[in-house]
Amino acid sequence: MANNKSAIKRIRQIEKRRLRNRLVIGSMRTALKKARTAAETSAEDATALLRAATSAVDKAVSKGAIKRTTGSRYIARLANRKPVA
Repeated sequence: MANNKSAIKRIRQIEKRRLRNRLVIGSMRTALKKARTAAETSAEDATALLRAATSAVDKAVSKGAIKRTTGSRYIARLANRKPVA
């Protein structure tokens, strides 16, 4: 257990950031899953869901929840998915 003030404060900061990142990453993963499912089933709203997923990934990158290269990889893989015709 931490036994000085700076370490105790650091623990509080880390916990706040962890919870914030979990929220951002969770919503990003949900948007990605919806977009993948729509692309696989050739849904009419696949383009809108793709755009929403891209926006969610960009938001996670801008908030520092994921790295820039990870976000780029997610977006590239999502863009390469072709709807089943």
